[in-house]
Amino acid sequence: MTFTPKTPAFEKAVKDSRNLKAKPDNDELLELYSLFKQGTQDPPFADAPKPGMFDLTGKAKYNAWSKVNDDGVTASQAQEKYVKLVNSLKEKYGFEG
Repeated sequence: MTFTPKTPAFEKAVKDSRNLKAKPDNDELLELYSLFKQGTQDPPFADAPKPGMFDLTGKAKYNAWSKVNDDGVTASQAQEKYVKLVNSLKEKYGFEG
């Protein structure tokens, strides 16, 4: 996969995601994680190490990212989806910005 620069909207959403008034639920956190990883490709999915057998959190994160990757979501698309998700979470949980 080629390098996709981070858009200003994506970088702002990353910062904003850290200032939500309440913590998103686990499914929302996994979606944020998978879209962030796909959007940054750091490292590319193919080079990402698989989590250990007893690393349940790591497995959940890896599987969420794997699904986004398997769905063919590009880095640019992932950044756009991440921005939309953060904006919806700001409405849902409130935002301290």
